[in-house]
Amino acid sequence: MNNKTLSYRTLAGIAAILIIVLYFVPVWWVALQSIQYPKSMYPRGIRIDFRYNGVYNGCKGQKEREELASDQQSADCLREMNAINHFIGMYHIVQGMNRDKSRQYPIYYVFDTKKDENGNEILNPETGKPIEVNVTPKALIVLDYIMRSTPYLFSVFVLLVLVFIFTPKKNNWLLAIIPALLPFYFLIIYAFYLGWYGHRLTMHGGGAFRGIKPFMPTVFGEGKVAQFTTSSYPYYGFFIALAIFALLVIAVLLKRKSLKESKS
Repeated sequence: MNNKTLSYRTLAGIAAILIIVLYFVPVWWVALQSIQYPKSMYPRGIRIDFRYNGVYNGCKGQKEREELASDQQSADCLREMNAINHFIGMYHIVQGMNRDKSRQYPIYYVFDTKKDENGNEILNPETGKPIEVNVTPKALIVLDYIMRSTPYLFSVFVLLVLVFIFTPKKNNWLLAIIPALLPFYFLIIYAFYLGWYGHRLTMHGGGAFRGIKPFMPTVFGEGKVAQFTTSSYPYYGFFIALAIFALLVIAVLLKRKSLKESKS
């Protein structure tokens, strides 16, 4: 085994370990600040953390809310964020693997009542109540499916890297490139769904702020929506994803050189 072979295997092995770590850590965070959420109560604002497998509460412990007594009663900023979204007519956040198992349906599900051709609600003859119809947008169902599939996807990514390491084929570089693109998968999905949410403010008749026009939420940096100041930045998990990208790209180049030298 020459030095280049040892090097690419080592780098790819480190990348495989980091892929496992990446599954469990936050990749991006978003926070809202406004006068009704003072810094004395929410030092970091109404903050949520994004992982590949779901969206999580970004507020930690009693420091986030002065009336709380212990860390076990940490402020639920994910719930607060959903309340704000509800206020402007935005759909609920899809939480993926972080969904509340006690609910019959995920929080993002949307129901309407079944109506006849005249627009009148059709009642269930047994209960006398309107018949509900699931009208959840397919885009949200797809996003939830992607998040809940991440345990399997990440397992496949690790397996691809291992096959890349232990099979001496020059043309299997694609096995490493597919997992190497993890940071870009996140950015594409994140930006797309921010735009999707921001351009669909039709829930509850448009919410309290019916004058708000469809908008593109801030992907990176600072922004403003109504009276809310928004912040959106990468968290440490995103830098782990970039490290995976760099390690695997270098490993691919070293492997190609190693195989070329072994044939000469």
